[in-house]
Amino acid sequence: MSRWNEEWVSGAMPPVVDLHLHTTASDGLLSPADLIKCVASTGLRMVAVTDHDSTEGLDEAFAAAASFPDLTLIPGVELSTSISDSEVHMVGLFIDYRDEELQERLEHFRSRRERSIRESVEKLNELGIGITFERVKELSKGSIGRPHIADALIEAGHVSGRDEAFEKYLGDDGPARTKKTHTKTAEGIDLIHSVGGVAVIAHPRTVKSLDEVLPAMVEEGIDGIEIFAEKYGKEDRERYAGLARDHGLVPAGGSDYHAKGSDDEILPGNGGMSGPTMSAVEELRERAEAHHSQAAT
Repeated sequence: MSRWNEEWVSGAMPPVVDLHLHTTASDGLLSPADLIKCVASTGLRMVAVTDHDSTEGLDEAFAAAASFPDLTLIPGVELSTSISDSEVHMVGLFIDYRDEELQERLEHFRSRRERSIRESVEKLNELGIGITFERVKELSKGSIGRPHIADALIEAGHVSGRDEAFEKYLGDDGPARTKKTHTKTAEGIDLIHSVGGVAVIAHPRTVKSLDEVLPAMVEEGIDGIEIFAEKYGKEDRERYAGLARDHGLVPAGGSDYHAKGSDDEILPGNGGMSGPTMSAVEELRERAEAHHSQAAT
């Protein structure tokens, strides 16, 4: 099947690939083992676990995947980066997640993330909203993030759910939002390439001035762009597929599943959302192998 197959871009093809999934190693609500059991019960045949600044769930995920021979697991991670004044989340796929330097860098990113969360809790306290950083940290089982502040707010009775927490306090323009220092996109791409992975722009709809910053990211070596995500309709997919064609990027994507339990969350493997083709995954794998070879020389 051509990666530009019209039915595929239109969303008519059932998903067999999901390259964006989260677990309790960051802000997902399913353990790595439970996530693998979940996706193994669907029509998905190739998936990637991509927690924020963490690969700590991958060993458990691979152990669970061993029980499902029809399911292939790709090791991944999601990094928060920036270029100009645009925040860019970046998914790394096919990474050597046991690399010591990578783990040192991820630990640094998590420490930076923790400082930002502490500052957000302080802002909430200044607004008279009583939660503690210690409780937020207890609620996070891995890499801490804003959703764990939301969980503390829910527990304390300040909001009814994560969506309300983000709408009132934690969204990009919310009163408790803290702008943390991000890794530059070029640094993030280089880090992913150095461990034999490919770098993919995650949920590009969230990238400010995407058309302006994308050429620079292409020059920096970005490999792919997500054209599938939980909130993308046919028009979105066509727009990002066009950007992928124009810039020589591999079309990727996935459900960005967190197991939030909200009514609008699309489940992995759900027929309502298509996903990348196996041929696109193979192209990503080929690029990853090339990066691995270059890193080894």
